[in-house]
Amino acid sequence: MTNAQWFLLIGLLMLARGLAATTIMRLPITSAIFYLSVGLLLGPTFLNLFRFDPIEQSGVLEVLTEIAVLISLFSAGVKMPVPLTLKRWGAPIRLAWVSMSITVGLVAAFSYFVLELPLGAGILLGAVLAPTDPVLATDVQVRHAGDKDQLRFVLTCEAGMNDGSAFPFVMLGLGLLGLHELGEFGMEWLLRDVLWATVGAILIGAGGSSLLARLGWKLRGGGNKHEVLDDLVGLGLIAVVYGLSVWLKAWGFLAVFFAGVALRHTELVLAGAPRDKQGLLEQDPARTEAANAAPNNEPPLIVSAEALVFKEHLERLSELILVLLLGGMIVLGSWSWRAAGVALFVFCIARPVSVWIGLMGSGTSHRLRQITGWFGVRGIGSIYYLMYSIQHGLEEALARELTQIVLTVVMLSIFVHGISVKPLMDRFWRR
Repeated sequence: MTNAQWFLLIGLLMLARGLAATTIMRLPITSAIFYLSVGLLLGPTFLNLFRFDPIEQSGVLEVLTEIAVLISLFSAGVKMPVPLTLKRWGAPIRLAWVSMSITVGLVAAFSYFVLELPLGAGILLGAVLAPTDPVLATDVQVRHAGDKDQLRFVLTCEAGMNDGSAFPFVMLGLGLLGLHELGEFGMEWLLRDVLWATVGAILIGAGGSSLLARLGWKLRGGGNKHEVLDDLVGLGLIAVVYGLSVWLKAWGFLAVFFAGVALRHTELVLAGAPRDKQGLLEQDPARTEAANAAPNNEPPLIVSAEALVFKEHLERLSELILVLLLGGMIVLGSWSWRAAGVALFVFCIARPVSVWIGLMGSGTSHRLRQITGWFGVRGIGSIYYLMYSIQHGLEEALARELTQIVLTVVMLSIFVHGISVKPLMDRFWRR
């Protein structure tokens, strides 16, 4: 396809998505299914108008998916209920670390004993497929700052954290394949990739955004009122926090998520936000907009509703482009039952089992565990981890086998979870 044809295609899809927003919202499917169907139709599966080789274009695809995940993680972070309390955050923390680790182990065991892959490749595959996706799971995520729905909070918070907690296992898998230094008895991996990279990411993200929030508050509330461009400040914070984290060998995804959480928390504290009955700082969007609209009152917040909407639009655009490209990567003629078996194992065994184990004793309801065990959407984050591994020297034959498995799992996740998400969520809320 020529550049003009690409502009035409992307433009038509954006127009269709924008004009049919209400219709799509009422349909029992997600927009990602529509984008993927168009990609499959125009890609090598049917019309063969375009083809996208993820191995040859792994560098470009790594950057595109990286940007999409970062924007989504930050948007999720600023909508989280604050302050961070163990009672409220206990369940998603268990899911992001305990359940995610169990999923990696189960997928690694399945890959080693059933698919007969090397142990390092099995752990790598588990790490790639274990995280739930913050980009494609928009229909089960927190809708706005102040949304107190427990199910949406648990799923959104889990997706925000497990994109960082999966990285140590990615590095462990690469290390066992001889592509990353683990140290004697794995001590270097444990100290650097697990302990420092995790703790350092949280400190960098929370510390940097807290300083920015206080600076913005001072600028806007001083004698000479300074105008602050919310969108550029938010994107700049993402870039600085992520770049600093990567430079210091910390997990940038985790840092960006907690940067969003800390930014929102600090601004609400500075604004003197009241607490609700659950002890959470009040995040009512209407109150936020009222404060932002009052020039002679307290300084407005950086995390305004307009800034959140802007980032959500960037999320939708990245979802459109990347899911469309996904359709151009898949060739149904080379369908692999091995890959379909992995998808079935992840959806029906690894995810539900890991969720049940991770949430044991957490006080969560039976219904919440059931629906959480089903909605482990795999998507853009998994593609990023795969491209990251390929860029770090993954052997081509193994890279192609893992690519076929991962793309199949992501494709089936988009269709299976996309078709079931709205009916099941509606039923959950009605009950």
